[in-house]
Amino acid sequence: MSDNAKKAAAMIKRIMPGFKPKIGMILGSGLGAVSDQVKDSVIIHYDELPGFSLSHVEGHGHKLHLGVLKGVPVICFEGRAHTYEGIQEAIGVLRTLIRTLRLLGGEILLTTNAVGSLRADVPPGHLVVAKDHINFMFSNPLMGRNEDEFGERFVSMDDVYDLELRRQLLKIAKDKKIPLTEGVYLGTCGPTFETHAEIRAYKMLGADTVGMSTIPEVIVARHCGLKVAAVSYVVNLAAGMTDEKLSHEGTLKNAKLAIDHVANLFLAFVENVAKK
Repeated sequence: MSDNAKKAAAMIKRIMPGFKPKIGMILGSGLGAVSDQVKDSVIIHYDELPGFSLSHVEGHGHKLHLGVLKGVPVICFEGRAHTYEGIQEAIGVLRTLIRTLRLLGGEILLTTNAVGSLRADVPPGHLVVAKDHINFMFSNPLMGRNEDEFGERFVSMDDVYDLELRRQLLKIAKDKKIPLTEGVYLGTCGPTFETHAEIRAYKMLGADTVGMSTIPEVIVARHCGLKVAAVSYVVNLAAGMTDEKLSHEGTLKNAKLAIDHVANLFLAFVENVAKK
């Protein structure tokens, strides 16, 4: 899949000569409005770039926003691929997205996702920054032939979520009174929501949130040397914790509770990056 990433990076360089993003942001369900904050942006539809297009999930855009946020060159990926759309196809798209960012000179990946909370004290509208994850997707995007030009065969996950980036996000949230806590993210393939028994098991394993994305892109990012921070926004308490029936419509509705928090957190984070 490196060929697609190289072709996509070359196309972007032709469209925006000299553009070198410092930060890439992957926007999850309901957060397409965040990309509107990017100034002087150039918008490229995923269908126009080799290896980018797959997702057809409501609430996800299919556009790449390139521009400047708070004085920092950024790329916003509005929409992502999910393993439930086809594991091999989705992994191919995610490899291309992340490696394109790296080939353009990116240094940081800030990714978001909608999650169910396994903690009653972290209700819808709250944010959770990942300090670790549990991979229950039963796949790994680095399986197969290693792409030596991007990274080594065996990749340490000791520092998968960068400690300094987490500290920055937590400090910003504290200063701005944004409800943000740390937690362990558990990723599943989906597209079904979890059973009550699965949620009980995940709690025993130490998970704080559960979702259907993020882990594959994070692994690819670490493989090619990007620093990573992942911010989840809680859209529901997990199955069995309330009487509410889980649905994608509910995910989009409850995501609206956290959009302002996420936007404020991102803007302040990027502003901090600009000062360094």
